[in-house]
Amino acid sequence: MTIPYQLSQKIRKTLSSESAITIADFSILRDKPFWIWDKEQHTSQFIATKGNCCFNHIIGLPVKDKQAMPLFDYEQHLYKMLFSINVEHKFKDKHLWVLKSTGLGITEFFLRIIGWLSTKDDALKDSQICIVTGPRIELSITLIDRLKALFYSKLGILFGNKETVLELNGVRIEVYPSHHLDAMRGLANVSFILLDEADFFPVGQQKDARDISERYIGKSNPFIVLASTPNRPGSLFDTIEREKENECIYKRLKLDYTYGLGKIYTKEDIDKRKQITKFQKRIRSAVSWTDRQYIPY
Repeated sequence: MTIPYQLSQKIRKTLSSESAITIADFSILRDKPFWIWDKEQHTSQFIATKGNCCFNHIIGLPVKDKQAMPLFDYEQHLYKMLFSINVEHKFKDKHLWVLKSTGLGITEFFLRIIGWLSTKDDALKDSQICIVTGPRIELSITLIDRLKALFYSKLGILFGNKETVLELNGVRIEVYPSHHLDAMRGLANVSFILLDEADFFPVGQQKDARDISERYIGKSNPFIVLASTPNRPGSLFDTIEREKENECIYKRLKLDYTYGLGKIYTKEDIDKRKQITKFQKRIRSAVSWTDRQYIPY
């Protein structure tokens, strides 16, 4: 569920032609839930509010193959894990490790979570959100494009920031390639860190990204999310998976391709992928250190 190239180009062309960008009005998103997980209640609220029932309906649902998709049960599980509440701490499981199948829309899900947290109220105002990608700067730019597109498609909101930065309702969201993390050190008030496809960062950069992220726990206690498909034995995700329960700071969740069957994947999708030789080779190498299949074959 990546941003279409045509939409990305349209946004950039519009931005370059605008002499001034008006101040964005996010009031329609204020105090809205991320999603209403009870279907009957959601339908009722959708009708009563004429579609302004929740963050995801207001900005537009995720799209795959030109079809709008609802949020699924495995995304509800992710949401509950991230926002579990107990008496001692506002959020119990602020640090998540998600080993995922490709194509489940997990990156899209967390981009939307970031957009929602930034606009539902002013709790994160004047904070920084860090998104760490692999060493390719093009991927970093793509993720910011996707975030900007969330607010453009239905709301028509444009942002005048540079390619790797988004100022969203007073929250500074910035992407950092894994080979250029010095700028991520020493930030004043980090509220959320997403390490996207972190198992594919070069080995030394995996450790650096983890170390820098976890140092902020004692400083500003941000959400920290590591999400990736599996790479190889000895990599970052393998290391964290092997940590003892009482020593690991991460709530760990595995989402293999079966979670998406009949939802994000059709049986035809799986059958087609089974026939691709290079895909099958990737499966054998990718799942050699785990007990589930994370490439939807």
